[in-house]
Amino acid sequence: MLMAKTTRIFGANSVKVKIQKQPGRWRKTTLAHFLRLPLYFLIALLYILGSPVLAKVSGSINSSSQSQIKNLTSLAVVADPGSLLEQGKFLYNSGNFAKAVEVLQQAAQAYKQQGENLRQAATLSNLSLAYQQLGLWSQAQQAITESLNLLKRQDKNQNLQILAQSLDIQGRLQQKMGQAEAALATWQQTEEIYRRADNQSGVVRSLINQSQAWQTQGFYPRAVKTLDRVSQTLKSQPDSIEKTVSLRSLGDALLVVGDLEKSRLALEESLTIARNLQSSADIAASLFSLGNNARKQQNNLLAIAYYQQTVAASPSPLIKVQAQLNHLSLLIEAQQWTKVQTFLPLIESELAQLPPSRASIYAHVNFSQSLVKVKGGILQASSQHYYSGFSTKESAVLLARAIEQSRSLGDKRAEAYSLKSLGGLYEETGQLSYAQELTRQGLALAQSSNAPEITYTLEWQLGRLLRAKKDMNGAIAAYDAAVNTLQSLRRDLVVNKDVVNQDVQFNFRDSVEPIYRESVELLLKSQAGKPDEKILEKARQRIEALQLAELDDFFREACLQGKRVALDQIVNKDNPTAAILYPIILPDELQVIVKIPKQPLQSYTTQISHTEVEKLLVELRKNLVNPTATKVVQTQAHEVYNWLLQPIESKLQNSGVDTLVFVLDGSLRNLPMAALYDGKQYLVEKYAIALSVGLQLLDPKPLVKQQLRALTAGLTQPPPGFSKFAPLLAIKSEFDGITKAGVSTTSLLDGNFKKKNLEGEISAASFNIVHLATHGQFSSRIEDTFILDFDGQINVKDFDTLFRSQGKTIVELLVLSACQTAAGDSRAALGLAGAAVRAGARSTIASLWQIDDESTAMFVSAFYRELKSGKTTKAKAVHRAQLQLLQHPNYKAPSFWSAYVLIGNWL
Repeated sequence: MLMAKTTRIFGANSVKVKIQKQPGRWRKTTLAHFLRLPLYFLIALLYILGSPVLAKVSGSINSSSQSQIKNLTSLAVVADPGSLLEQGKFLYNSGNFAKAVEVLQQAAQAYKQQGENLRQAATLSNLSLAYQQLGLWSQAQQAITESLNLLKRQDKNQNLQILAQSLDIQGRLQQKMGQAEAALATWQQTEEIYRRADNQSGVVRSLINQSQAWQTQGFYPRAVKTLDRVSQTLKSQPDSIEKTVSLRSLGDALLVVGDLEKSRLALEESLTIARNLQSSADIAASLFSLGNNARKQQNNLLAIAYYQQTVAASPSPLIKVQAQLNHLSLLIEAQQWTKVQTFLPLIESELAQLPPSRASIYAHVNFSQSLVKVKGGILQASSQHYYSGFSTKESAVLLARAIEQSRSLGDKRAEAYSLKSLGGLYEETGQLSYAQELTRQGLALAQSSNAPEITYTLEWQLGRLLRAKKDMNGAIAAYDAAVNTLQSLRRDLVVNKDVVNQDVQFNFRDSVEPIYRESVELLLKSQAGKPDEKILEKARQRIEALQLAELDDFFREACLQGKRVALDQIVNKDNPTAAILYPIILPDELQVIVKIPKQPLQSYTTQISHTEVEKLLVELRKNLVNPTATKVVQTQAHEVYNWLLQPIESKLQNSGVDTLVFVLDGSLRNLPMAALYDGKQYLVEKYAIALSVGLQLLDPKPLVKQQLRALTAGLTQPPPGFSKFAPLLAIKSEFDGITKAGVSTTSLLDGNFKKKNLEGEISAASFNIVHLATHGQFSSRIEDTFILDFDGQINVKDFDTLFRSQGKTIVELLVLSACQTAAGDSRAALGLAGAAVRAGARSTIASLWQIDDESTAMFVSAFYRELKSGKTTKAKAVHRAQLQLLQHPNYKAPSFWSAYVLIGNWL
């Protein structure tokens, strides 16, 4: 017998909400929660073709009428296995995976009793899919293995379609279980079978699957090439429903890998075909994907227009609600509260009419989050009245409904996430014990369902709750668990995140970055005033993990793979005159961890809010580019110097340190450390300076003993369409300076500086230096990070194929002498770090802003003279070249000499 209990929650808005429960299960109710995390990984279906293709059997199958299937509320034994199979498919497509499992098990058993091996195999494949949705991996594996074993006994030429579909499903299982290489091999086999069966849509599906497997393994170029093959395959196909679906899948996949323009073109073609075929469902689906593409390109007005067209065209109530939810989130972002208020009752009404499914459950939770954001936004904006039906109770009702639907569907994943949301609201209202109970329940469900993408969010929430209850050890353990889960998800974070999962919107800065920062803050505060080297080591490793995750998010793939050498090992043995500094920006303080050669880690703290730090750093960055603002720069740079270096200055001097290596955090990465000022001198006057992306270097060998061979390439005039970039008339002087320094050079200038020529030269010859004198831009968006060549722009995502040969790094030093960070982008240096990583160069020299090209030529000449002498490190060569500019009467201002930064190997 089902029982219910009403629990009053006291807070700003006390409400009563009833939630049905099963005996022995949780009996409390909660309010909605303004989630810091968006719904992110929660759709378990792969993005390919919208949903997995259910295996089909050949021949006619007797089926129940659609009305009979739709009216299924409980399962009765149906003698005809064909009817059972159709019911199972309907239940699966409706998101009722637990019921689908029951029906498909019956169908498979019935086919077995009838000796229908082929139909039994297809049914078992579908059963494996349903198990996968429930996170029951061993049962899914057993079902698909049994299916394939049955198919092996059949004539392969007569069951190619079923064999291919079953292998497709096996590949999905392998991918979800982290077996990307096995999945790739399976999907390659699937492709071959579909080709033999002359099933072009199956070939396309297999290729898109393969691209995902390549991405998961970190092979971005191969993924892109595979998707290019999809494009070529589709061109030869006649217009059909299969083609419009395939093009839409291609567009969604290209959106994930970041090729927004190709994605848009594929989606527009998909829409054109759908309109020609007058397929309302496909028209709406393509419009929806185009809306997400426009949103990703930050064209919110266009995105809203597409979402509105989706609602008008779609015959599916669910798609309509999803489009409206996306539209609503954009209105909330823009704080258009009047429009938001008219939207709320419409979505609420349509949500109530959706039949239970995983997608509708997520829509309920999504809407509940939006309601809380709306309330907070309107209350902050004004005291005006807003939608009368809106209240905290409304959010609670939505979440209660989500939990009940999850339980009715037997969907533990959806239930775990809904419980997390409810527990989060208890956290907001200060009822920590209830919140903790709900969070632990959700965590148990997520772990039992093998759902790490939900697990880490619950571990994070548990950590916050334990910290609020002053259980510091428990909180640290919970945060450690969340970070470990995130690390295991590192590749999945990249491949599966984006707006293709349409019920959710992912924001790295909201859903991943805070976990690392809050964890580090906890660790450092646990020292209780007594420095603990083990804790300091753990803290800086965690910050490095955050920075790697930022780069992964930037590229949408896992970066920095391969064997690397710890920085501490380098300064203790190979370069004992270098010190490493790790500034960490926390909510209420700025912490600096320092490694001085052959000494234990040390740390010191400045009590200052994150807001104050950001404000000063932004102002200093703006003033640095102004040659007339020297006095203001010195004042502001002195304050930053006091944060980062003043407490350790005497120890650095006593240790004989002459080189500082910074592993910078946040907005500090947009600043040149050379410009910090101690009240009398700039930092560059005392130290050589380098930056590191992380705590390790790839094969840190010095360049001084090698013969210098440079490939130089440059543009004196920007290409058509890039008139905002000024001519670089001193490039020939810059290149002459490199030659006069004694460096062997091969040059590509103006019309010869094209991507294909650059790639050809690098592949054909053994250059250890590539020097590019051309405009470029670094941004926190990969789409806006590029350099210019004669034909246009070369995006940073192409750097790996441009600068590497057969996967091996061949460039010791990459110099980008006329680039700049994107104006107004607080995280633009992320693109600079990304360019350095993508090129695979051991060292990269670049400018944070565009500099007078005559002073650039002077800097470049001085740098190469120092480097060619063979008596110095790259960091010291940069240092001495900067000093020459500083000492020049025309270039004393930091705007001229401080913009150059060295990233990576400083030896």
